[in-house]
Amino acid sequence: MQRYFGTVARGIRTPIVKNGDDLVQIVTDSVIKAFESENLEMKDKDVVAVTESLVARAQGNYATIEQIAEDIKNKFQSDIGIVFPILSRNRFAIILKAIALSGRKLHLLLSYPSDEVGNHLMDRRLLYDNNINPYTDVFNEDEYRKIFGEEIKHKFTGIDYVKLYKEIAPNSEIHFSNDPKTILKFTKDALVCSTHTREFVKMELKNAGANKVYGLDDILTEPINNSGYNKEFGLLGSNASGPDTVKLFPRDGDIFVNEVQSALREYSKKQVEVMIYGDGAFKDPVGQIWELADPVVSPAHTEGLKGTPNEIKIKYIADTELADLTKDEAEKLLKEKISSKSAEGFEDTLGTTPRRITDLLGSLCDLTSGSGDKGTPVVYISGYFDNFATE
Repeated sequence: MQRYFGTVARGIRTPIVKNGDDLVQIVTDSVIKAFESENLEMKDKDVVAVTESLVARAQGNYATIEQIAEDIKNKFQSDIGIVFPILSRNRFAIILKAIALSGRKLHLLLSYPSDEVGNHLMDRRLLYDNNINPYTDVFNEDEYRKIFGEEIKHKFTGIDYVKLYKEIAPNSEIHFSNDPKTILKFTKDALVCSTHTREFVKMELKNAGANKVYGLDDILTEPINNSGYNKEFGLLGSNASGPDTVKLFPRDGDIFVNEVQSALREYSKKQVEVMIYGDGAFKDPVGQIWELADPVVSPAHTEGLKGTPNEIKIKYIADTELADLTKDEAEKLLKEKISSKSAEGFEDTLGTTPRRITDLLGSLCDLTSGSGDKGTPVVYISGYFDNFATE
């Protein structure tokens, strides 16, 4: 029998999860109750996705600004260059608060006209109007205000981030440049705060003669005074969890996803895949913000979610090989092509996007669960691996 539904994503409501809760049991019970309430059946290759925030909360993976400051003081003994932080209240502002608490003199180097993920300090057109070359020009805070004005607010949040960061860290100077080596004019010790460019920026600074170079991924890689930690990502992926506390990106995710998979297999006798997801890695066309402040979309997932999709482009085939066929002939040929497709095709795959499966699923999950009050931190996806030939 032909399947008439393709991919379906369902947000699953859960109880409020707290530190120390058995999240494997909570997720499993929540999914089972949701399915039984709607008389649904699980299928092989369905996907259960759990937001990273839920996992980190259950783990108690938290740190205070004092604990972060202690690690900063252990790593830096003099002035610190803060290189390319993102503009964010819930991501970086609280980290800056902790860095400032170290008592070190700070030099903030902000990229412009936007940060790494698309939060703008100013309209790009203002650079053209003021004959500013973003590839070469460097200016300080006074020059920034003189050129762009006293009130430069973020389009979505209404926040003047330069003003906010200066208030959080009064022991700082703010500079604007898109060359990370600019920071070496003020200090030889740098903390690289970008997410996706961090390794390249670290390399540039070291090659240019920097003394100490760390990234946010090097801070809290182990517990400091009983704090939470993340061996792989440190402070990357953390979020504010109160005025003086951050919740870190979850750790030991592989154990969690495999235990959830095992529990659901025992219940359903189906091979359900499981992943943890964070930001969805999509770009807002209005605000120009790239929704990926986390270091990865999925920090952990079961084996069946590895790799990239192997798909042919139906609309391309429909406009070429199927154009002169009858409806029945076209459907028959298309199903044959899908069933016999190989990974080496070119023309048939033209226009398909070779993103990782977990990145694609993460975007779907992030949009389904939202970031507000939907109350569905678990997403169940069915039919994602089906195609036009699936019966």
